[in-house]
Amino acid sequence: MQQRHGNKWFRLFIPCLLTISGSAVQAQSVQVLHWWKSLSEQQAVNLLTTKLAQDNLQWRDGLVPSGSGVGASIVLKSRILAGNAPEAAQLNGVLLSEWAELGLLLDIDNVAHAGKWEKNLFPRVWNLIQAKNHVIAAPLGVHRINTLFYNKKIFSKLEIEPPSTWDEFDQVVRKLQQAGITPLAQSSEIWQVATLFETVLLSVSSPAFYQDVFVRKQPSAIMDARFAQALKRLRLLKKAMPNPVSDKLWMDLSRQLADGQAGMLIMGDWVKGELNALGLSTDAGFSCVAVPGTTPYHIYDIDTLVMLAKDSSKRSAQEKLAQWVVSPSLQQEYNQVKGSIPVLKNPDLSKMDSCARDAWKVFSSGAAAQVPSFAHRMATDEISRDAMMSEIHRFFMDDQMTVAEAQKRMATMVRALPKNRAGNDAQDTNR
Repeated sequence: MQQRHGNKWFRLFIPCLLTISGSAVQAQSVQVLHWWKSLSEQQAVNLLTTKLAQDNLQWRDGLVPSGSGVGASIVLKSRILAGNAPEAAQLNGVLLSEWAELGLLLDIDNVAHAGKWEKNLFPRVWNLIQAKNHVIAAPLGVHRINTLFYNKKIFSKLEIEPPSTWDEFDQVVRKLQQAGITPLAQSSEIWQVATLFETVLLSVSSPAFYQDVFVRKQPSAIMDARFAQALKRLRLLKKAMPNPVSDKLWMDLSRQLADGQAGMLIMGDWVKGELNALGLSTDAGFSCVAVPGTTPYHIYDIDTLVMLAKDSSKRSAQEKLAQWVVSPSLQQEYNQVKGSIPVLKNPDLSKMDSCARDAWKVFSSGAAAQVPSFAHRMATDEISRDAMMSEIHRFFMDDQMTVAEAQKRMATMVRALPKNRAGNDAQDTNR
């Protein structure tokens, strides 16, 4: 009799138990707005999605294809104004502190404290993700911009060594042209031209001078002979490119290098991830070196995710996302796919290829080697970046414009630009 009575209550309890259990395992979700659209970038997103799903967290994809992220930024601003912000978004560089000041970003102090981020992250990364004594972004990886990729099969066939100086580069260009191969793949997209130019400027000057131009925005630096030398080198490089230079996407340039249509490509190391995704292995199908004149330096671009300040019901899922992306296991796998290096000071170097190990070695050598990317929002505000990129692009596209004229135009323009606020992450480097 007691047994039947117990079964009766057990049968009544089962539906309640299942309801409670079902709600407990219901997956949390976060929508993430980003601009990763290439083959390797989508592989990186798929990796993130799979890993998060193992922890019962659903990544709802919010891809906004837009090259350097301009379109994604516009969409994000529009959604915030409409009261429909995603839970998380890709947001890089100086924009982090600007958005934090507007009160748009959720602090993730608890996650950072629990994960000992201050101890485990590179100081440069740790400084970047803070605003007003709060942690406001989760770092994903560190890209090296000043990277020269070359097709190893072509170089071996023509018995060419990768160049370490601009004179050697010019010799390589002549040999590739004699073989009927485009020496240097390049796009006329404004951000890609700026990416090339910032590397060239560093190669003919120094980190301090680079920052006089792009961080401190000094008209006297732009009128300097070193800036003129960089413009001249940019124009020389154009002779190694297809004629005319069209506005190809960077992943199309990567494919040109992979297919042997071009011998070299100067670009951030996300190209390595793309080449791997296309089936070329590092040090076999292609390899990489620092751009001539920049071997001791690492022009950095740090990918970060921010959590948008919404209602508190999403905080748990947002914090879980932040915790995952900085975990050692995910850092190692994600950056292998993306082409970048982990943000952690002590990764497993044995799992890195030669390009990643070299990038990590230079970046980890200290602040003197670390140079903030102008083109990728690490050096200055958005208004200044856009205005300066436009002038550089104008010179690149107009072969009739003299170097002196370009210098004068840009020097006049920067006088009207806002100066970086004290405390900007980029300002304390190499000075």
